[in-house]
Formats: sequence, structure tokens, C-alpha cells
Amino acid sequence: MPLHYFTRFATALAAAGALVLAAPTGAHATAIGTAPVHTFEYSVGGMSMKIPTGCMFTHIIRGGGRRITYQNAGVDCAFVAALSSGFCNWRIDFTYADTDNRTYRTSRGRTHTECRIDPMRNNSPQTLPRYGKACARLYVNGVRRVSQCHHITK
Repeated sequence: MPLHYFTRFATALAAAGALVLAAPTGAHATAIGTAPVHTFEYSVGGMSMKIPTGCMFTHIIRGGGRRITYQNAGVDCAFVAALSSGFCNWRIDFTYADTDNRTYRTSRGRTHTECRIDPMRNNSPQTLPRYGKACARLYVNGVRRVSQCHHITK
């Protein structure tokens, strides 16, 4: 297992353990969620590319209230999916919506033309103007392939 996969897995386990052991103060929160990347095919330069089953999209947020101190999203693949050519022409966007599900801010990621099996992006710390939800979205060749969201509440 490559070191960066182990590091992300260990971070997720440590954060989950901290949530279980921490006293409920309401001051700080960590949210970690994953969503499966469903199998899909796309074309790059006339070549057909296929993403098989076995990839997960993980979105992590740390902070408290409307303040986000850390945000990261990325893909981890295992088994046959880890042997594929990966995701080409990809980007990761972070979106923020109010409690009525109206998107009011999007932090659009840069489109990466290279192919990666483990695309990942961090977003800068920020204070949201309202409660609602924060989502991470993976786009491949301009098509949204997977999303993962966290509710931001009082």
C-alpha cells in the first residue's frame, strides 16, 4: 500500500477516534464522509477510458460553527481500480449552500489535464456567511461524477 493511502486512512481513523473520545463541547467539529465512484467510461483524445468499481471519494472538514479551518477531498482506489489509468481532465469543486439548498458559493478547482489515480484537492480556511451544507464534487472531462456533502449547523 503506497504511503499516501496509508496516511489518509490513518488520518481518517484518528479523526473518527477523536470524535468518539472527545467530550461534546460544540466548539470544534470534524466531519469525514465517503461516497463510491460508480463505474463510468469517457473519452480522452479518441481513447476510451474506463473507471472500474473500487474507488471512493472522501471529503473531510474541520472547524466549528460556520468556520472551516481545513477542507480536503480526494479519491482512493483499491483492487482492479488502482491499476486503471485513472482520472484524466479532472477537477474538484467545493460548493456551499444555505439551509434552503441554494448554492451561494463555489470554489472551482483547476482542471488537471494529466491522468491521476488519486486526484486530491485542499481548500483554504474560511468563514461561511450562513449555515447549510458544504459539498465536494469530482468532475471528469467536465462531467460531475460524484459528490459528498456535510451539513453545517449550529
